Amino acid sequence: MSEQVTSADTVERDVMEYDVVTVGAGPAGLAFAIRLKQLAPEISVCVIEKASTVGAHILSGAVIETGPLDELLPNWRDSPPPICVPATEDEFWLLSKTGGRKLPVPPGMNNHGNVIVSLGAMCAWLAPQAEALGVEIYPGFAAAETLHDETGRVVGVRIGDMGVAKDGSHKPGYTPGIDIRAKATVLAEGARGHLTKRLIRRFRLDAGSDPQGYSIGIKELWQVPEDRVSPGKIVHSFGWPADNRTYGGSFLYHLDKGRIALGYVSGLDYRDPHYKPWEAFQQWKNHPMVKPLLDGGSILSAGARAIVTGGWQSLPKVEMPGALLIGDTAGLLNVPKIKGTHQAIRSGMLAAEHLVASQLSPQGWDAKLRGSEVMAELRKVRNVKPGFKRGLWFGLLNAAWETITAGRSPWTLRNQADWCSLEKVAEHERQRTVHSGRDYVEPSLPPRDRLQGVYYAATAHDEDQPVHLKVRDTSICIERCTVEYANPCTRFCPAAVYEIVEDAAGKRLQINAANCVHCKTCDIKDPYEIIDWVTPEGGSGPNYQNL
Repeated sequence: MSEQVTSADTVERDVMEYDVVTVGAGPAGLAFAIRLKQLAPEISVCVIEKASTVGAHILSGAVIETGPLDELLPNWRDSPPPICVPATEDEFWLLSKTGGRKLPVPPGMNNHGNVIVSLGAMCAWLAPQAEALGVEIYPGFAAAETLHDETGRVVGVRIGDMGVAKDGSHKPGYTPGIDIRAKATVLAEGARGHLTKRLIRRFRLDAGSDPQGYSIGIKELWQVPEDRVSPGKIVHSFGWPADNRTYGGSFLYHLDKGRIALGYVSGLDYRDPHYKPWEAFQQWKNHPMVKPLLDGGSILSAGARAIVTGGWQSLPKVEMPGALLIGDTAGLLNVPKIKGTHQAIRSGMLAAEHLVASQLSPQGWDAKLRGSEVMAELRKVRNVKPGFKRGLWFGLLNAAWETITAGRSPWTLRNQADWCSLEKVAEHERQRTVHSGRDYVEPSLPPRDRLQGVYYAATAHDEDQPVHLKVRDTSICIERCTVEYANPCTRFCPAAVYEIVEDAAGKRLQINAANCVHCKTCDIKDPYEIIDWVTPEGGSGPNYQNL
């Protein structure tokens, strides 16, 4: 059903009405929609997705535990996702700069019974199954803001306008965004969703929790000679190129047809202002235990995204009047397992069951999630990731203790916001005693630089649209940040979005927004909290293939 309304901004907008609107066609959003329709076919539900196609913005390792998927779609193995390789063996390595030591696989990282998938391809596979049940899915619909009634209750979302020029004027093809109104709004935006960020602030959902924590994961998909690949083999490593004070580690997953998925994860609580996550990944690729696997191969696709890692103590309240949070939007990833998809699917199913039982009222969802298996799993491992803030070796000993005791420690280690962890340059220089892992030698494997990495992400934005990376005061970038932190945005962004350029007018910040791969690292790590990532025009961004 649709109608037209004129909003306070005097623009006439179409209105679509549903019982439920879901923001995000990731595993949480699609699992929610499927389960909702399974339980109550009469409920109208739509899923909106900012990417041009379902899966185009999805990036993950990804090894998944299949239990929740078995519950959602019991016969899914009869017609599995396009990339779905059963795990066959695990390896766990501690790397030095020139070699490594194979260690016993931690219990939580044993992948027996799990499968390696492309999460983007899996979501594209889930979408038609949701549509077959009557779910309406709209790719290219980027939610720009939430809608509220006179009491402040969330009553839906507004899709961003199309055809707006960089200066804010309307181009010939201008189309106002649609208002989608619903009795319940489900936020399944993934890590650091921009609507969720605003709603958390508006409703003070994080008042009783620690600040959320994040990592950045950078991934590539390679084609190599088939005889180098052992389908189902899973290799994780830690150590080099991260130093003792930097949380970092790699994954390397052997797929089928001569394909290898590999990537590097850097905790965004790092302190070194000179650290470069993208270059650290390239260093790792050139390690003598990795490089021979890739030599002579070719990159098929590449990208980056934020990973939510705060865990149990950083979970915000997940309900508010008219809306609720699920999946990575809520912060449900299990860090020691390096897995979040099973948690996303399970939380989506639970949310659907709750809304059916409550006649579409979000009230009570927070208690239901906290009393579920989802949160019980996170509570057991709540102290593992925070332990690494005290260094690699303390973190490993603490992780062993927490594993042995199944998380029964009578204490809970606290999390701090990632933006405040960065040391100022002068302070860092005084404290620095080692340079290991910071030489960033010229790699011999592609891509040559971050811009070539952007090419493999196939990212595309109309150059003549408003910049979707909002820097509230650019004078801080030049007058303070240059001196205090040496402009870390030029290093932590994996897509070369931020540049400090100098011309006749002096130094200034240049934002190359068209490069953006929507990882949102800048929104998280900026030490002044002045960068806000918002959705660009619908359909813009990366076009990941099988990531």
